[in-house]
Amino acid sequence: MPKKMNVESFNLDHTKVKAPYVRLVGVTEGSHGDKVYKYDIRFKQPNKEHMDMPGLHSLEHLMAENIRNHMDCVLDIGPMGCQTGFYLSLINHDNYEEVLDVIEKTLQDVLMADEVPACNEVQCGWAASHSLEGAKEIAEEMLKSRDEWHEVFAS
Repeated sequence: MPKKMNVESFNLDHTKVKAPYVRLVGVTEGSHGDKVYKYDIRFKQPNKEHMDMPGLHSLEHLMAENIRNHMDCVLDIGPMGCQTGFYLSLINHDNYEEVLDVIEKTLQDVLMADEVPACNEVQCGWAASHSLEGAKEIAEEMLKSRDEWHEVFAS
């Protein structure tokens, strides 16, 4: 076993997980008692498949904009560099089942979208790299496995 790392996901055995899933990574308590809950929303099986960048980029824009319509405690949602998932950070909200419902609603919003928000050179750092259809394909595939999101490890 490799030495323990500072980053939680570096200590996760990626060969033992079964994507797609949604997993609570950890809880960090601030000096004033606020708690930040960090979730691993894994869309693709690590080291076997990944999201193509234009679809992932559009999915990021769509999820970042729409998740806040369903939940007011979102600090951030952003893609993993490995292109297999996203991290979601919430403040003072620990209801796992509600988090799953909000992710589902947000992905449904993606399927209903007719444009990618902030997909222009003024609001985006790489506006040429987007695919609404790619984002919809990723969202649809994730939604098909909704009943399995709580199962993190292969049995």
